[in-house]
Amino acid sequence: MKQIRKIWTNIDPFSLHLRLTIGIAAFSALVLGSLATWTSWKMQQILIDSHKNDIEQIAKRLPQDVQLYSEMMQPETGLQKAINNLANTNTLLWLKSPDNKIIAKSATLDLLSDFMVDELMSLTRMPIKSQVYKVNQSYFVLCGGSVEVQGNLLGELFVVKDITREQTMFVVMVQSLSITSILAIIVFIIAIAFYIKRSLQPLRQLSQMTAVISTEDLGKAQLCLDNAPSEVKQLAQTLTMLLSRLSQSWEQEREFVSNVSHELRTPLTIVHGYLQSVLRRQNNLTPTQQEALETAASEAERTIRLLQDLLDLARADSGYLQFQMKSYVLNDLVEEVVIMAEKYSDRVITIDSIKYPIEVKVDYSRLKQVLLNLIDNAVKYSEAGTPITFKLNQLQDKAIIQVCDKGYGIPLQHQARIFERFYRVNESRSHATGGCGLGLSIVKTLVEGMGGSVSVQSKLGEGSTFTISLPI
Repeated sequence: MKQIRKIWTNIDPFSLHLRLTIGIAAFSALVLGSLATWTSWKMQQILIDSHKNDIEQIAKRLPQDVQLYSEMMQPETGLQKAINNLANTNTLLWLKSPDNKIIAKSATLDLLSDFMVDELMSLTRMPIKSQVYKVNQSYFVLCGGSVEVQGNLLGELFVVKDITREQTMFVVMVQSLSITSILAIIVFIIAIAFYIKRSLQPLRQLSQMTAVISTEDLGKAQLCLDNAPSEVKQLAQTLTMLLSRLSQSWEQEREFVSNVSHELRTPLTIVHGYLQSVLRRQNNLTPTQQEALETAASEAERTIRLLQDLLDLARADSGYLQFQMKSYVLNDLVEEVVIMAEKYSDRVITIDSIKYPIEVKVDYSRLKQVLLNLIDNAVKYSEAGTPITFKLNQLQDKAIIQVCDKGYGIPLQHQARIFERFYRVNESRSHATGGCGLGLSIVKTLVEGMGGSVSVQSKLGEGSTFTISLPI
């Protein structure tokens, strides 16, 4: 039972494999079922027609025999003798006068029970069709016709043939045919399912090969399937060309971002410096001028930070982002960052350290940038006055840093994508939340560059916890 449930849960109702299997199975069942039904009906008709012919021959012969016997004996006696001669254990005859009285009947009719005789008689009161009649677990074929002797109408002749034995054999044969057809359909479905699965295997291989291709491997990817059909090989070649073009576009985009960021950062830094210099001489400025210059300086500083983030990402993509890895006491480093962050935020930031000292091998400035980004993220997405907590711990050969806030939380459908570049849970780019969706992407890039990993756990209305794991 468990095995069946496991197989059922692994079935994809929308897969091409299942659709083809069901389609071919349904068509096969329809064809084989129709063939079996037609064969059964045809055999039944052949059985009925053969017995009907026998009965019709008896009906044609009876008047001749009656006329022959009537020349030698009384007509009533000759009629009864002719009926008895044509009757046997399986063939029953009786003759009705025009006023529905039985003139003569075969002696074998007396061997049947009164109930069965009454049932057979009742069938003759309605139009007789060429079909098999079931009476009390027995099967009969009926035929009727007028009997004339020397131009005189004697009455209506009814001939009944007991075909119980033949019909029973026919039913058994139909049942066997049905079982054989069902088994054939099942075997055919299984064979078709395995054949379709094997035929679709190249597509699965192609899907598996493309699934493991990373951004760095786009230009080197070669999708090659030796034993695949021509159509799949052509698809693999098309995908290889597509990956190559994507690699070229990706390289051009990274180069463009790097060049633009580099070219814009220097003049913006100069502009920001001049603005700060003018603001230091604020005695010569009106309040309106001072407000305008402060806004311009703030925007210039924000843009410089954005360009620096883009440069860091471009260097990381190109493999030129350098890390100065040294051993530090994590507790002291985090405390220093917290003291720095409390100066520009109105939050209470606490440190909960289970072990001291926890030594890690990291780039000091890069880790500081990571922690400040996470603190800035917690400040932006939580109410003023709510605390931020750092939890430090050591598990085997990993140092664990957790940044916990009591903010709005992140919806589950967004948690898998918040580390993507330019991805924002809230699409409105307001200054209240600020940023361009690069902060967490920078965090992930820097942490992984130092040999660590970062993840998030969040619940709406309860806050978020970002967990950083670093090598000791």
